[in-house]
Amino acid sequence: MVAWTPEDQSLFSETYSLVLNAGDTDRPGVEIGMVVVDGDLYVRAYRGVRSLWYRAAREHGHGTIQVGAVSRDVLLTTGDLEPPAGLDSAFRDKYGAVADALVASPQARAATIRIDPAPVPAP
Repeated sequence: MVAWTPEDQSLFSETYSLVLNAGDTDRPGVEIGMVVVDGDLYVRAYRGVRSLWYRAAREHGHGTIQVGAVSRDVLLTTGDLEPPAGLDSAFRDKYGAVADALVASPQARAATIRIDPAPVPAP
């Protein structure tokens, strides 16, 4: 698996949100908060697994993210994902009381997505 660079991790930590597009689409993406835990990037759907964009991420398994001026092709891991220890704390540390909907709700916890950089095709 490809890992995020230290520069990417810093960008994610310093930026409030990202825009996620699941699948191959030119439709507008969804703006969501994100956190980095142990070098991995995570987002959550506060409306749970029935959220439209969570279902699209689960269906397609790939997409793009945009963070500021940086755009990346990504892989989206859903389903049997075991969230790491410290994920709830990371959301609380970054977003304060706004994170309550993401950490207190079993529905949102079930809708955790790990976002990994897509492998770059060999030349």
